[in-house]
Amino acid sequence: MFAVNAEAYRGAWDAARSRFGDDILFYAPALKFYATEEFQQSCDCLFAPVSVTAGSCELMCDHCRALILGHMDSATTPAELYRFAEGLAGKGGKGLLISGGSDRGGVVPLLDYTAVMGRIKSELDMRVIVHTGITSPELAQALGDARVDTAMIDIIGSDDCIRHVCHIDGAGVSDYRSSLSNLIAAGVPASPHVVIGLDYGRIDGERNAIDLISEFDIASLVLVGLLPQAGTPMEAIEPPSPGQMGEIFIYARGRIPDSPIMLGCERPGGEHKLQTDELALRAGLNGIAYPAEGTIGLAERLGLKPQLSEYCCALAMTGSGRA
Repeated sequence: MFAVNAEAYRGAWDAARSRFGDDILFYAPALKFYATEEFQQSCDCLFAPVSVTAGSCELMCDHCRALILGHMDSATTPAELYRFAEGLAGKGGKGLLISGGSDRGGVVPLLDYTAVMGRIKSELDMRVIVHTGITSPELAQALGDARVDTAMIDIIGSDDCIRHVCHIDGAGVSDYRSSLSNLIAAGVPASPHVVIGLDYGRIDGERNAIDLISEFDIASLVLVGLLPQAGTPMEAIEPPSPGQMGEIFIYARGRIPDSPIMLGCERPGGEHKLQTDELALRAGLNGIAYPAEGTIGLAERLGLKPQLSEYCCALAMTGSGRA
């Protein structure tokens, strides 16, 4: 498996160790149930997702078709969002991911919720992560004023993919660059995400997306892999192989040497996941969400020092992101 480019993996490993030491973080937020012999969640409420649009999304992207929203609780008014957070805090919850579907322009309608985000942080002492789409200066400043802990934003590096996979009207790669710039300028810690294989399993704009991200001082980069979903146009698509994903890991580590890079929640399971997680370790990534059984033990055998957290991996390498 490592004959692909052993020298490149060694270089990425050495670069990570020289900058970050031997710590490796493993994440299992209560976005979904997770338990292995190595890592079990303590409860199902520590960190939870909520959608401000319920199950609605105007884009209906080919890889998702809004299915991910169906796994979230919903809060479609600011008052409902506060009540949801209050109830979560009452059960011992420490944070929430606020997301939602997009309009035809790729915008998640978060602006009306930013004031209550600030209240959730100040009154309930909870961590708040938002999943933004195309982000205007006005929205970015409002998120900054609310002191959200992190803004996750999917960065797509191909105009063609933006159009024919995500169906966004009148937007291109430049709009994602502007969105990330707006967040950084407003003082919002940004955790851009790149989906490997988003264009029907093909590796197309991923390197361009990483190049774009490398222009900014980000809090972390999260890489995920296409997970074909039943009921979508991509349900029968072959996802990128572990080796292909590993090549992107190495590229990202080289282009963004000083920021934490995480392997996020979404990626194929089974043997694919086991191999991908091993490559993530060897490529010098800083953390892995929902690691495959045996990955934590492998990290220890490689000389790494695992730390476990039930927060979202977008809170990478921060005091709020550790166990």
